[in-house]
Amino acid sequence: MDGVYLDHAASTPARPEVVEAMLPWLAENPGNPSGSHAVARSARRAIDDARDLVAALVGAQPGEVVFTSGGTEADNLAVDGVVRSTGCLPVCSAVEHPAVLAPVADAGGIVVSTDEGGRIDLGALAEVLSSVDGIGLVSVMLANNETGVVNDLESVAALLAETAPDAVLHTDAVQAVAWMDLTEACRSAGLVSLTGHKFGGPKGAGALVVRSGVPLAPVLRGGGQERERRSGTQNVPAIVGLGEAARLVMADRSATLQRVGALRDRLEAGLLAAVSGSHTTVPVGTPRTPGVAHLWFDGIESESLLFLMERDGISASAGSSCASGAQEPSHVLAAMGVGRGSALGSLRLSLGHASDDGDVDHALAVIPSAVSRLRRHDPVGGPT
Repeated sequence: MDGVYLDHAASTPARPEVVEAMLPWLAENPGNPSGSHAVARSARRAIDDARDLVAALVGAQPGEVVFTSGGTEADNLAVDGVVRSTGCLPVCSAVEHPAVLAPVADAGGIVVSTDEGGRIDLGALAEVLSSVDGIGLVSVMLANNETGVVNDLESVAALLAETAPDAVLHTDAVQAVAWMDLTEACRSAGLVSLTGHKFGGPKGAGALVVRSGVPLAPVLRGGGQERERRSGTQNVPAIVGLGEAARLVMADRSATLQRVGALRDRLEAGLLAAVSGSHTTVPVGTPRTPGVAHLWFDGIESESLLFLMERDGISASAGSSCASGAQEPSHVLAAMGVGRGSALGSLRLSLGHASDDGDVDHALAVIPSAVSRLRRHDPVGGPT
């Protein structure tokens, strides 16, 4: 991969060991794991081995792991599956991924506000739980995909136990796998979503952990795979890659988070020192994963900045999205109370297992000069 890649929160490079583990199942073994002959049985054993590894990653039993096509399907299955099974009302935080927000909205659910750090407002959640009948699912992401902000799931679980003991806690842990011990962080969650390409695995492979006793109706129906919770022929190569990525991240997570955290801190501090009118989006002291530096710059539109950065070999992303040709602020930043102008000048620089000092050095050389150039030649309105 040429250039400097600072978009690991969007997708990480697949680890070489993952690619190596997948290759035989792409080139040599065509077996359908639902079959009965030897070739099919070997594919099924490979899936079972991967299931053991993913279960260990989350602190679950192998039979509680449901393989999916990724985090979006896992989130959809968590919300729709519980709602279909129980007829309950779902609740989620305002900063969830659209894969949670959309099915919650479709079910007539409730969205709960956050504090300025982007963590769910426990007081607001408590008010909803105590005043609305029929709530059976609460979805709170473990780590946010834009800012890296980490929620305290244990506090959420304690609140549920007190005010809505029959409700299931779901967490989108997609952005947390690379950085956090899910066995500990997700121990109170009845449903846990993850996807491989956020921690060195392949795209197209994810999982939903469904703890024993959690009610879940299938969304995809057909051949009855995954214990009839998610029908469809399993993607053996991708699932094998997911399992290998799970094994690797468990083995080296501690060393990686320390190394990458130091890189992120140097990058963030360097930009704040070198660029006047630069600000961190997340308030100091708010818990967050070590891979994300999220900033905004006075008088800058991030899309213009990203164009200059890419020209100088840096791939990154903004904290805003473009819809129908009109740039709109991120719903995550809006929920945090970040003004429109600030949100439109935001920048997410995300690091991962493949990041190194050279990446940070190049970013610190390119970004300040790019901001300066935009301010001299392409001024825009300041933040609001």
